Amino acid sequence: MYIYKRGGKYYGNKSANLYARIEPSVKEEAESILAELGIPASNAINMFYRQVILNKGLPFEVKLPDEKPLAMASLSKEELDAELEKGYADMAAGRIIPAEQAFSDLRKELGL
Repeated sequence: MYIYKRGGKYYGNKSANLYARIEPSVKEEAESILAELGIPASNAINMFYRQVILNKGLPFEVKLPDEKPLAMASLSKEELDAELEKGYADMAAGRIIPAEQAFSDLRKELGL
């Protein structure tokens, strides 16, 4: 509890400390973004905790992806052939975009 004096009166502000270990690069990147937003890290943590209370759980979905990324090295010859056939079918049906556009869209989406 912090106690301070103003105008002859004493005021108290209850607070608790939180200690957590976090990867330095994650901390630096997050705090850089928060600084641009003008939000101190302690306020962001407080907002996160309030959202946990309001949602009675995490304020975002936490789950494993439905599908694992495809690793060519783990495919059998038959599975690889099937994947190549899918790609060929997409190409034949016109469901493709040029690689340059795909990379441009990806860079735009990631803000690069």
